[in-house]
Order: sequence, then C-alpha cells, then structure tokens
Amino acid sequence: MRIGIVILPDQRWAESQRRWRQADEWGFDHAWTYDHLGWRDLVDGPWFDSMATLTAAATVTSRIKLGTLVASPNFRHPAAFTRQITALDDVSGGRTLLGVGAGGIGFDSAVLGGETLPPRQRVDRFAEFVELLDLVLREDGTTWRGEWFTAVDARNNPGCVQTPRVPFVVAANGPRSMRLVARFGQGWVTTGDGGDDLESWWAGVAELSKRLDRTLDEAGRDPATMDRYLSMDAAPVFSLSSAQFFADQVGRAAELGFTDVVTHWPRASSWYAGDEEILVDVATRLLPELRRA
Repeated sequence: MRIGIVILPDQRWAESQRRWRQADEWGFDHAWTYDHLGWRDLVDGPWFDSMATLTAAATVTSRIKLGTLVASPNFRHPAAFTRQITALDDVSGGRTLLGVGAGGIGFDSAVLGGETLPPRQRVDRFAEFVELLDLVLREDGTTWRGEWFTAVDARNNPGCVQTPRVPFVVAANGPRSMRLVARFGQGWVTTGDGGDDLESWWAGVAELSKRLDRTLDEAGRDPATMDRYLSMDAAPVFSLSSAQFFADQVGRAAELGFTDVVTHWPRASSWYAGDEEILVDVATRLLPELRRA
C-alpha cells in the first residue's frame, strides 16, 4: 500500500515548506495540494496557487511524488496548463502526478464570470479537457477546435521528463468519467459516493470499485494494472482521528483493492481539523508497516 498526504496551500511558504520537507523525510509516497482559486469557507484566505506551491515543494524534497488533487477545467486551459505541468515535472525530476477532475460548482466556477454548468455539461467539458491535455502533453504543435477549447499550434517542447507524459490520476464516480479513466488514466481517484455514516460510505466505495472493474473490462484494460487512489477524508470520520483508526481505514482500503490512500495534514480548525501529534505518531511508528502491507 502506498500512502499519500494532502497539504492545503493555506500557509505562507515560510511556514508551509516544513510540512513538505517532513512528508518527504517521513517516507510518504506522494504529497498533494488542492488546485483551486479558492475553496469553500477558506476562500477568504490565505490561499496560494497550487502549481507554484508544488514547484517550490519540488525544490525542498528529493523523492516524494507531487501532484494536484485535482486540477479541473473550471479555470484551466490545456495549452497553458501544459507549460506549468512540464515545468513542474522538470523541476521535480519526473516526480509529478496529475490528478484531474470535472470541477464542481462554487468559487472556481464563478470567479471568472462564466455560467455554472449543469453536471452533464461539466462532464462534456472534462472529457474534452482530458483529451486535449493528453494530446498537447504528448505532441508538439497541436491545433484543436472543439466545443469547449481551442488551441492553435500549441507547443510542449521539451515535453515531460516522464514519457510519454506525466501520469494522469483521473477522478471519477459516474460511468462517463470512468470511461475517461479507462481511456487516459494511469490511476483512478475517488472520494466515495456520499453516505451519512462510515459503513454506508465504505459500501459506496466498494460499489464504485466494482463499477471501475466493469468499465476497465469493457475497455479491454486489465483492472489489475490500474492504480487506485482513495481519498479517505471524504468519509464522515477524519482518517487521523487516531493512529488505530487510520490503520484500520488503510486496511479496509487494501481489502477493496486500492493501491494508494490519501489523508490530509491536520489543520487547527474547520476542514480536516485534528491533532498534528497523531500524524507524527502515524508517520514515525506506523507508516513503514502500513506501506509494506
């Protein structure tokens, strides 16, 4: 089992860099940040850009993979985003993971003045976003005129360090998005499918995992070759409520076939509020054992 951690971009770098260094030193397999212009009740800040944060993190770490959880077409254009991705992959020495998703409603979807799209259109836009992003990252000189995006001779030179491009970790719960996982993904990430209590949340996760298996089979891809990431803190209980609870949750994810799990660095209040000492305990005492499981 590989274990990752999300570090929200809500601190000045003078404070935040300690967390990225520590995650690397502790042995977490991957570290992520949210790709938003503003997020929920933290929109009033402080809040910093994800790609600049990840690039800075690449300079103070040496082995941990770094990624967005997740980038979306709410404010990203594939042609421009490609330049940031290739820069991050270069600075990190090929340690970039690209989490991508359809994008929801809220600040990101409204701040640029556009209309809030209904779910079907958000998935339509997402499908075109992923296809064009894949194309521009792999080929130099892409021209595209679609329903949602236009690119004229978009360049990617020198391209990613990783070939043919950085790995895509595609967020998907519904059938159409899961087909994008099968077509473009090196990994799948899910937050589950709701649930008012822990057991119903896990039941939803299990059903989504089965849905992915069916989708991959239909696409002719071996389900065993797909990396599967579970964002554990979408559950009704914070995964770092205690060290034992964290270990139990990792075990449940492994039983369902997940290859990777992701937790969040505890915050003082609001979202992911918790005790940083529990994270220290998990990282120093349990992490080596859990990674071997």
